[in-house]
Amino acid sequence: MKSVRRTRSLPGLLLAVLALVALTLGAPPATAATGVSTIADALRRSPVYVDPAAAGQLSTADADTLARQIKDADKPLFIAVLPAGYPTQGLFTNLRTATGVTGLYAVRLGDRFDARADSAVLPRTAVRNLVTSVQGESAKAQLTDFTGRALANMGGKAPSSWGGGSAGGSGVSGTALITIGAVVVAGGAGAYALVRRNRRRREEEQRAALDRLRVVVDEDITAFGEELDRLDFHPAEAGADDAMRADYERALNAYDQAKSAMADARRPEDVRAVTQALEDGRFSLAQLAARREGRPLPERRPPCFFDPRHGPSVTDAAWTPPGGAPREVPVCAADATRLADGRDPVVREVDTEYGRRPYWDAGPAYGPWAGGYFGGGILPGLLLGTALGGWMSAPAYAADYGTGYGDFGGYGTGGYQGGDVSGADFDPGDFGDFGGGGDFGGGGGDSGDFGGGF
Repeated sequence: MKSVRRTRSLPGLLLAVLALVALTLGAPPATAATGVSTIADALRRSPVYVDPAAAGQLSTADADTLARQIKDADKPLFIAVLPAGYPTQGLFTNLRTATGVTGLYAVRLGDRFDARADSAVLPRTAVRNLVTSVQGESAKAQLTDFTGRALANMGGKAPSSWGGGSAGGSGVSGTALITIGAVVVAGGAGAYALVRRNRRRREEEQRAALDRLRVVVDEDITAFGEELDRLDFHPAEAGADDAMRADYERALNAYDQAKSAMADARRPEDVRAVTQALEDGRFSLAQLAARREGRPLPERRPPCFFDPRHGPSVTDAAWTPPGGAPREVPVCAADATRLADGRDPVVREVDTEYGRRPYWDAGPAYGPWAGGYFGGGILPGLLLGTALGGWMSAPAYAADYGTGYGDFGGYGTGGYQGGDVSGADFDPGDFGDFGGGGDFGGGGGDSGDFGGGF
Protein backbone atom coordinates (compact mmCIF):
# COMPACT_ATOMS: atom_id res chain seq x y z
CA MET A 1 0.00 0.00 0.00
CA LYS A 2 2.83 2.36 0.76
CA SER A 3 4.40 1.76 -2.67
CA VAL A 4 1.06 2.36 -4.37
CA ARG A 5 0.63 5.68 -2.58
CA ARG A 6 4.12 6.76 -3.67
CA THR A 7 3.36 5.81 -7.29
CA ARG A 8 0.12 7.76 -7.27
CA SER A 9 1.92 10.88 -6.02
CA LEU A 10 4.55 10.90 -8.80
CA PRO A 11 2.35 12.46 -11.52
CA GLY A 12 1.44 15.35 -9.24
CA LEU A 13 5.02 15.86 -8.18
CA LEU A 14 6.24 15.70 -11.79
CA LEU A 15 3.65 18.25 -12.89
CA ALA A 16 4.68 20.57 -10.10
CA VAL A 17 8.35 20.30 -11.06
CA LEU A 18 7.57 20.86 -14.75
CA ALA A 19 5.43 23.87 -13.90
CA LEU A 20 8.22 25.35 -11.80
CA VAL A 21 10.73 24.81 -14.61
CA ALA A 22 8.37 26.40 -17.13
CA LEU A 23 7.83 29.45 -14.94
CA THR A 24 11.58 29.81 -14.38
CA LEU A 25 12.39 29.55 -18.07
CA GLY A 26 9.51 31.77 -19.15
CA ALA A 27 10.17 34.60 -16.70
CA PRO A 28 12.51 37.34 -17.93
CA PRO A 29 15.67 37.80 -15.90
CA ALA A 30 15.34 40.49 -13.27
CA THR A 31 18.32 42.33 -14.68
CA ALA A 32 17.30 42.11 -18.35
CA ALA A 33 17.12 45.45 -20.14
CA THR A 34 16.79 46.52 -23.75
CA GLY A 35 20.26 47.01 -25.16
CA VAL A 36 21.47 50.48 -26.12
CA SER A 37 22.10 49.23 -29.65
CA THR A 38 18.44 48.23 -29.93
CA ILE A 39 17.30 51.66 -28.75
CA ALA A 40 19.74 53.38 -31.10
CA ASP A 41 18.54 51.31 -34.05
CA ALA A 42 14.95 52.31 -33.29
CA LEU A 43 15.90 56.00 -33.01
CA ARG A 44 17.63 55.89 -36.38
CA ARG A 45 14.25 54.88 -37.83
CA SER A 46 11.99 57.14 -35.76
CA PRO A 47 12.60 60.02 -33.31
CA VAL A 48 10.63 58.50 -30.42
CA TYR A 49 11.30 55.14 -28.76
CA VAL A 50 9.17 53.73 -25.94
CA ASP A 51 10.57 50.64 -24.25
CA PRO A 52 8.02 47.82 -23.85
CA ALA A 53 8.68 47.88 -20.11
CA ALA A 54 7.79 51.60 -20.03
CA ALA A 55 4.70 51.44 -22.24
CA GLY A 56 2.54 52.67 -19.37
CA GLN A 57 4.33 56.01 -19.35
CA LEU A 58 3.49 57.08 -22.90
CA SER A 59 0.79 55.62 -25.12
CA THR A 60 1.47 54.61 -28.70
CA ALA A 61 -0.80 57.40 -29.94
CA ASP A 62 1.05 60.04 -27.89
CA ALA A 63 4.42 58.70 -29.05
CA ASP A 64 3.27 58.86 -32.67
CA THR A 65 2.09 62.44 -32.17
CA LEU A 66 5.49 63.48 -30.81
CA ALA A 67 7.27 61.66 -33.64
CA ARG A 68 5.18 63.43 -36.28
CA GLN A 69 5.81 66.80 -34.62
CA ILE A 70 9.57 66.22 -34.63
CA LYS A 71 9.61 65.00 -38.22
CA ASP A 72 7.49 67.92 -39.39
CA ALA A 73 9.92 70.33 -37.70
CA ASP A 74 12.85 68.58 -39.46
CA LYS A 75 15.01 68.69 -36.31
CA PRO A 76 17.38 66.02 -34.92
CA LEU A 77 15.56 65.47 -31.62
CA PHE A 78 15.65 61.93 -30.20
CA ILE A 79 13.41 60.83 -27.31
CA ALA A 80 13.65 57.55 -25.40
CA VAL A 81 11.20 56.46 -22.71
CA LEU A 82 12.74 53.77 -20.50
CA PRO A 83 11.73 51.91 -17.32
CA ALA A 84 12.80 53.23 -13.94
CA GLY A 85 15.38 50.51 -13.35
CA TYR A 86 17.28 50.97 -16.58
CA PRO A 87 21.07 51.19 -16.11
CA THR A 88 22.21 54.81 -16.25
CA GLN A 89 25.98 54.59 -16.21
CA GLY A 90 27.25 56.13 -19.46
CA LEU A 91 23.74 56.04 -20.91
CA PHE A 92 23.86 59.22 -22.94
CA THR A 93 27.39 58.72 -24.19
CA ASN A 94 26.69 55.12 -25.22
CA LEU A 95 23.39 56.05 -26.83
CA ARG A 96 24.96 58.89 -28.79
CA THR A 97 27.81 56.62 -29.93
CA ALA A 98 25.47 53.81 -30.96
CA THR A 99 23.08 56.11 -32.79
CA GLY A 100 25.91 57.97 -34.48
CA VAL A 101 23.79 61.00 -35.33
CA THR A 102 24.44 64.58 -34.25
CA GLY A 103 21.43 65.83 -32.30
CA LEU A 104 19.59 66.46 -29.05
CA TYR A 105 18.90 63.34 -26.95
CA ALA A 106 16.22 63.28 -24.24
CA VAL A 107 15.49 60.35 -21.91
CA ARG A 108 12.51 59.83 -19.63
CA LEU A 109 13.53 57.13 -17.13
CA GLY A 110 10.75 56.25 -14.73
CA ASP A 111 9.71 59.62 -13.31
CA ARG A 112 13.09 61.22 -14.03
CA PHE A 113 14.09 63.22 -17.08
CA ASP A 114 17.30 64.57 -18.57
CA ALA A 115 18.78 65.54 -21.92
CA ARG A 116 22.11 66.04 -23.67
CA ALA A 117 23.05 67.57 -27.02
CA ASP A 118 25.92 68.05 -29.40
CA SER A 119 27.00 71.66 -29.06
CA ALA A 120 26.42 72.13 -32.81
CA VAL A 121 22.70 71.61 -32.14
CA LEU A 122 22.11 73.25 -28.75
CA PRO A 123 24.63 74.67 -26.25
CA ARG A 124 24.97 73.37 -22.72
CA THR A 125 23.28 76.27 -20.97
CA ALA A 126 20.24 76.02 -23.25
CA VAL A 127 19.96 72.27 -22.63
CA ARG A 128 20.19 72.79 -18.88
CA ASN A 129 17.49 75.45 -18.89
CA LEU A 130 15.18 73.40 -21.12
CA VAL A 131 15.49 70.39 -18.82
CA THR A 132 14.89 72.48 -15.71
CA SER A 133 11.78 74.05 -17.21
CA VAL A 134 9.93 70.69 -17.47
CA GLN A 135 10.95 68.95 -14.25
CA GLY A 136 8.18 67.44 -12.15
CA GLU A 137 5.61 67.06 -14.94
CA SER A 138 3.81 63.89 -15.97
CA ALA A 139 5.39 61.90 -18.79
CA LYS A 140 3.06 63.14 -21.53
CA ALA A 141 3.12 66.77 -20.42
CA GLN A 142 6.85 66.74 -19.85
CA LEU A 143 7.75 65.24 -23.20
CA THR A 144 5.23 67.43 -25.03
CA ASP A 145 6.50 70.63 -23.39
CA PHE A 146 10.13 69.69 -23.87
CA THR A 147 9.59 68.80 -27.51
CA GLY A 148 7.81 72.06 -28.30
CA ARG A 149 10.43 74.23 -26.58
CA ALA A 150 13.38 72.27 -27.94
CA LEU A 151 12.15 72.37 -31.53
CA ALA A 152 11.71 76.13 -31.29
CA ASN A 153 15.26 76.64 -30.05
CA MET A 154 17.54 73.95 -31.48
CA GLY A 155 19.45 73.92 -34.74
CA GLY A 156 20.26 71.24 -37.28
CA LYS A 157 18.28 69.01 -39.59
CA ALA A 158 16.56 65.67 -39.08
CA PRO A 159 18.51 62.60 -40.23
CA SER A 160 17.58 61.28 -43.67
CA SER A 161 16.99 57.82 -42.19
CA TRP A 162 13.65 59.04 -40.80
CA GLY A 163 12.32 59.54 -44.30
CA GLY A 164 10.24 62.50 -45.42
CA GLY A 165 6.63 63.44 -45.73
CA SER A 166 3.63 62.09 -43.88
CA ALA A 167 2.68 58.50 -43.31
CA GLY A 168 -0.17 58.65 -45.75
CA GLY A 169 -0.19 57.32 -49.32
CA SER A 170 1.70 59.20 -52.00
CA GLY A 171 -0.64 58.68 -54.92
CA VAL A 172 -2.94 61.45 -56.14
CA SER A 173 -5.80 60.71 -58.51
CA GLY A 174 -6.13 62.43 -61.87
CA THR A 175 -9.51 63.87 -60.86
CA ALA A 176 -7.98 65.41 -57.78
CA LEU A 177 -5.22 66.99 -59.85
CA ILE A 178 -7.73 68.49 -62.28
CA THR A 179 -9.80 69.85 -59.42
CA ILE A 180 -6.76 71.37 -57.75
CA GLY A 181 -5.68 72.94 -61.03
CA ALA A 182 -9.09 74.50 -61.54
CA VAL A 183 -9.07 75.95 -58.03
CA VAL A 184 -5.58 77.37 -58.54
CA VAL A 185 -6.51 79.05 -61.81
CA ALA A 186 -9.76 80.44 -60.47
CA GLY A 187 -8.12 81.83 -57.36
CA GLY A 188 -4.89 82.99 -58.99
CA ALA A 189 -5.79 86.66 -59.28
CA GLY A 190 -7.11 86.87 -55.75
CA ALA A 191 -4.10 85.02 -54.35
CA TYR A 192 -1.71 87.37 -56.14
CA ALA A 193 -3.46 90.40 -54.69
CA LEU A 194 -3.38 88.85 -51.23
CA VAL A 195 0.34 88.11 -51.51
CA ARG A 196 1.08 91.69 -52.54
CA ARG A 197 -1.01 93.07 -49.69
CA ASN A 198 0.69 90.80 -47.16
CA ARG A 199 4.11 91.71 -48.53
CA ARG A 200 3.40 95.42 -48.14
CA ARG A 201 2.11 94.86 -44.60
CA ARG A 202 5.20 92.84 -43.70
CA GLU A 203 7.53 95.50 -45.14
CA GLU A 204 5.75 98.21 -43.15
CA GLU A 205 6.04 96.17 -39.96
CA GLN A 206 9.71 95.53 -40.63
CA ARG A 207 10.40 99.22 -41.14
CA ALA A 208 8.59 100.10 -37.92
CA ALA A 209 10.50 97.41 -36.01
CA LEU A 210 13.81 98.60 -37.44
CA ASP A 211 13.03 102.18 -36.41
CA ARG A 212 12.50 101.02 -32.82
CA LEU A 213 15.72 99.05 -32.90
CA ARG A 214 17.73 101.88 -34.41
CA VAL A 215 17.53 103.93 -31.21
CA VAL A 216 18.83 101.06 -29.07
CA VAL A 217 21.55 100.04 -31.52
CA ASP A 218 22.77 103.62 -31.88
CA GLU A 219 23.09 103.73 -28.08
CA ASP A 220 25.17 100.55 -28.20
CA ILE A 221 27.46 101.86 -30.93
CA THR A 222 27.92 105.15 -29.08
CA ALA A 223 28.72 103.33 -25.82
CA PHE A 224 31.38 101.22 -27.52
CA GLY A 225 32.85 104.28 -29.19
CA GLU A 226 33.12 105.94 -25.80
CA GLU A 227 34.95 102.87 -24.45
CA LEU A 228 37.49 103.24 -27.25
CA ASP A 229 37.89 106.94 -26.51
CA ARG A 230 38.53 106.21 -22.81
CA LEU A 231 41.05 103.50 -23.63
CA ASP A 232 44.50 104.59 -22.48
CA PHE A 233 46.43 102.75 -25.18
CA HIS A 234 48.62 103.78 -28.08
CA PRO A 235 50.08 101.23 -30.51
CA ALA A 236 53.50 102.86 -30.23
CA GLU A 237 53.61 103.10 -26.44
CA ALA A 238 56.34 101.44 -24.46
CA GLY A 239 55.59 97.79 -23.77
CA ALA A 240 53.07 97.41 -26.57
CA ASP A 241 53.60 94.26 -28.63
CA ASP A 242 52.12 92.88 -31.83
CA ALA A 243 49.42 90.91 -29.98
CA MET A 244 48.21 94.05 -28.19
CA ARG A 245 48.22 96.03 -31.42
CA ALA A 246 46.20 93.25 -33.11
CA ASP A 247 43.62 93.32 -30.29
CA TYR A 248 43.34 97.09 -30.60
CA GLU A 249 43.00 96.93 -34.39
CA ARG A 250 40.26 94.30 -34.14
CA ALA A 251 38.34 96.49 -31.71
CA LEU A 252 38.60 99.49 -34.05
CA ASN A 253 37.53 97.39 -37.02
CA ALA A 254 34.56 96.05 -35.06
CA TYR A 255 33.47 99.62 -34.32
CA ASP A 256 33.65 100.53 -38.02
CA GLN A 257 31.83 97.32 -39.02
CA ALA A 258 29.03 98.01 -36.55
CA LYS A 259 28.50 101.55 -37.89
CA SER A 260 28.58 100.37 -41.50
CA ALA A 261 26.21 97.44 -40.87
CA MET A 262 23.69 99.71 -39.14
CA ALA A 263 23.82 102.21 -41.99
CA ASP A 264 23.05 99.39 -44.43
CA ALA A 265 20.33 97.75 -42.31
CA ARG A 266 16.97 97.44 -44.04
CA ARG A 267 15.24 94.79 -41.93
CA PRO A 268 15.25 93.92 -38.21
CA GLU A 269 17.33 90.80 -38.81
CA ASP A 270 20.10 92.96 -40.32
CA VAL A 271 20.75 94.31 -36.82
CA ARG A 272 22.22 90.97 -35.79
CA ALA A 273 25.43 91.77 -37.68
CA VAL A 274 25.74 95.07 -35.79
CA THR A 275 25.53 93.65 -32.28
CA GLN A 276 27.70 90.68 -33.22
CA ALA A 277 30.43 93.11 -34.32
CA LEU A 278 30.10 95.02 -31.04
CA GLU A 279 30.37 91.81 -29.04
CA ASP A 280 33.52 90.85 -30.98
CA GLY A 281 34.98 94.29 -30.33
CA ARG A 282 34.39 94.16 -26.58
CA PHE A 283 36.04 90.75 -26.36
CA SER A 284 39.07 92.16 -28.19
CA LEU A 285 39.26 94.95 -25.59
CA ALA A 286 39.05 92.36 -22.79
CA GLN A 287 41.99 90.50 -24.36
CA LEU A 288 43.95 93.72 -24.71
CA ALA A 289 43.38 94.60 -21.04
CA ALA A 290 44.55 91.15 -19.92
CA ARG A 291 47.73 91.36 -21.99
CA ARG A 292 48.58 94.83 -20.66
CA GLU A 293 48.01 93.76 -17.05
CA GLY A 294 49.86 90.47 -17.37
CA ARG A 295 46.76 88.39 -16.60
CA PRO A 296 45.77 85.12 -18.32
CA LEU A 297 43.73 85.72 -21.46
CA PRO A 298 39.98 85.49 -20.83
CA GLU A 299 37.97 82.63 -22.27
CA ARG A 300 35.44 83.51 -24.93
CA ARG A 301 32.14 83.86 -23.12
CA PRO A 302 28.86 85.53 -24.06
CA PRO A 303 28.29 89.09 -22.84
CA CYS A 304 26.45 89.90 -19.63
CA PHE A 305 22.86 88.77 -20.07
CA PHE A 306 21.39 91.74 -18.22
CA ASP A 307 23.12 94.33 -20.39
CA PRO A 308 25.60 93.37 -23.14
CA ARG A 309 27.23 96.78 -22.72
CA HIS A 310 28.67 95.46 -19.44
CA GLY A 311 31.10 93.45 -21.56
CA PRO A 312 31.97 89.74 -21.58
CA SER A 313 30.54 87.68 -18.73
CA VAL A 314 32.85 86.13 -16.16
CA THR A 315 30.57 83.45 -14.70
CA ASP A 316 27.04 82.01 -14.73
CA ALA A 317 24.58 82.91 -11.98
CA ALA A 318 21.11 81.70 -11.02
CA TRP A 319 18.30 84.08 -11.95
CA THR A 320 14.51 83.75 -12.01
CA PRO A 321 12.48 86.13 -14.19
CA PRO A 322 9.10 87.25 -12.83
CA GLY A 323 6.67 84.39 -13.39
CA GLY A 324 9.35 82.21 -14.98
CA ALA A 325 11.46 79.21 -14.04
CA PRO A 326 14.97 79.52 -12.55
CA ARG A 327 17.85 79.35 -15.00
CA GLU A 328 21.53 80.20 -15.12
CA VAL A 329 22.59 83.23 -17.12
CA PRO A 330 26.02 84.64 -18.01
CA VAL A 331 26.80 87.72 -15.93
CA CYS A 332 29.53 90.32 -15.52
CA ALA A 333 31.46 90.57 -12.26
CA ALA A 334 29.37 93.50 -10.99
CA ASP A 335 26.02 91.79 -11.57
CA ALA A 336 27.35 88.54 -10.10
CA THR A 337 28.13 90.44 -6.92
CA ARG A 338 24.71 92.09 -6.87
CA LEU A 339 22.91 88.77 -7.25
CA ALA A 340 25.06 87.15 -4.55
CA ASP A 341 24.14 90.01 -2.21
CA GLY A 342 20.41 89.59 -2.95
CA ARG A 343 20.22 92.79 -4.98
CA ASP A 344 18.77 93.32 -8.44
CA PRO A 345 21.11 93.31 -11.44
CA VAL A 346 21.49 96.39 -13.64
CA VAL A 347 19.14 95.51 -16.50
CA ARG A 348 19.13 96.97 -20.01
CA GLU A 349 15.78 98.68 -20.46
CA VAL A 350 14.33 100.06 -23.67
CA ASP A 351 11.40 102.32 -24.52
CA THR A 352 8.06 100.65 -25.30
CA GLU A 353 4.49 101.85 -25.59
CA TYR A 354 4.11 100.77 -21.94
CA GLY A 355 7.16 102.68 -20.76
CA ARG A 356 10.69 101.47 -20.04
CA ARG A 357 10.93 97.66 -19.96
CA PRO A 358 13.73 95.07 -19.93
CA TYR A 359 14.70 94.18 -23.49
CA TRP A 360 13.31 90.65 -23.10
CA ASP A 361 9.85 92.13 -22.45
CA ALA A 362 9.99 94.76 -25.19
CA GLY A 363 8.72 92.86 -28.22
CA PRO A 364 9.85 90.42 -30.92
CA ALA A 365 11.85 93.03 -32.85
CA TYR A 366 14.56 92.74 -30.20
CA GLY A 367 15.23 89.10 -31.08
CA PRO A 368 17.84 89.90 -33.77
CA TRP A 369 19.42 92.56 -31.56
CA ALA A 370 19.87 90.06 -28.72
CA GLY A 371 20.78 87.24 -31.10
CA GLY A 372 23.84 89.09 -32.37
CA TYR A 373 25.17 89.39 -28.85
CA PHE A 374 24.32 85.85 -27.77
CA GLY A 375 25.41 83.78 -30.75
CA GLY A 376 25.96 80.06 -30.62
CA GLY A 377 22.35 79.33 -29.66
CA ILE A 378 22.66 80.27 -26.00
CA LEU A 379 19.85 82.85 -26.01
CA PRO A 380 16.81 80.55 -26.45
CA GLY A 381 17.58 78.72 -23.21
CA LEU A 382 18.09 81.99 -21.37
CA LEU A 383 14.79 83.44 -22.52
CA LEU A 384 12.49 80.52 -21.66
CA GLY A 385 9.40 81.88 -19.94
CA THR A 386 9.98 85.50 -20.96
CA ALA A 387 7.92 87.47 -23.46
CA LEU A 388 10.68 87.53 -26.06
CA GLY A 389 11.27 83.81 -25.63
CA GLY A 390 7.56 83.16 -26.20
CA TRP A 391 7.45 85.33 -29.31
CA MET A 392 10.50 83.66 -30.81
CA SER A 393 9.01 80.19 -30.38
CA ALA A 394 5.80 81.13 -32.20
CA PRO A 395 5.55 80.32 -35.94
CA ALA A 396 4.16 83.80 -36.64
CA TYR A 397 7.36 85.35 -35.35
CA ALA A 398 9.50 83.81 -38.07
CA ALA A 399 6.82 84.49 -40.67
CA ASP A 400 6.62 88.18 -39.78
CA TYR A 401 10.29 89.00 -39.30
CA GLY A 402 12.09 86.42 -41.40
CA THR A 403 13.41 82.97 -40.65
CA GLY A 404 16.39 81.82 -38.67
CA TYR A 405 15.81 83.56 -35.33
CA GLY A 406 15.51 80.27 -33.53
CA ASP A 407 19.18 79.45 -33.99
CA PHE A 408 20.52 83.02 -34.16
CA GLY A 409 23.02 82.10 -36.82
CA GLY A 410 25.21 80.39 -34.27
CA TYR A 411 24.42 76.69 -34.41
CA GLY A 412 26.63 74.31 -36.22
CA THR A 413 29.39 76.73 -37.09
CA GLY A 414 32.06 74.29 -37.99
CA GLY A 415 31.93 70.53 -37.50
CA TYR A 416 28.88 68.42 -38.03
CA GLN A 417 25.43 69.89 -38.40
CA GLY A 418 22.48 68.36 -36.56
CA GLY A 419 21.24 65.21 -38.22
CA ASP A 420 24.58 64.31 -39.80
CA VAL A 421 25.77 60.75 -39.39
CA SER A 422 28.92 61.56 -37.46
CA GLY A 423 29.38 58.19 -35.79
CA ALA A 424 31.56 58.35 -32.70
CA ASP A 425 33.09 61.66 -33.81
CA PHE A 426 31.64 63.94 -31.15
CA ASP A 427 32.77 65.80 -28.07
CA PRO A 428 32.49 63.40 -25.09
CA GLY A 429 32.27 66.46 -22.88
CA ASP A 430 28.76 66.98 -24.21
CA PHE A 431 27.62 63.47 -23.32
CA GLY A 432 28.11 62.01 -19.83
CA ASP A 433 26.12 60.04 -17.33
CA PHE A 434 22.46 60.50 -16.65
CA GLY A 435 21.44 63.08 -14.10
CA GLY A 436 23.64 66.10 -14.54
CA GLY A 437 21.08 68.70 -15.49
CA GLY A 438 17.70 67.23 -14.76
CA ASP A 439 16.91 65.88 -11.34
CA PHE A 440 18.02 62.34 -11.99
CA GLY A 441 19.02 61.91 -8.41
CA GLY A 442 22.66 61.30 -9.16
CA GLY A 443 25.97 62.96 -8.64
CA GLY A 444 26.31 66.59 -9.56
CA GLY A 445 27.47 67.86 -12.83
CA ASP A 446 26.22 70.00 -15.58
CA SER A 447 23.12 69.29 -17.55
CA GLY A 448 24.67 70.51 -20.68
CA ASP A 449 27.80 68.43 -20.42
CA PHE A 450 26.15 65.15 -19.49
CA GLY A 451 28.12 64.95 -16.29
CA GLY A 452 26.97 63.45 -13.05
CA GLY A 453 24.87 60.33 -12.76
CA PHE A 454 21.22 59.44 -13.03
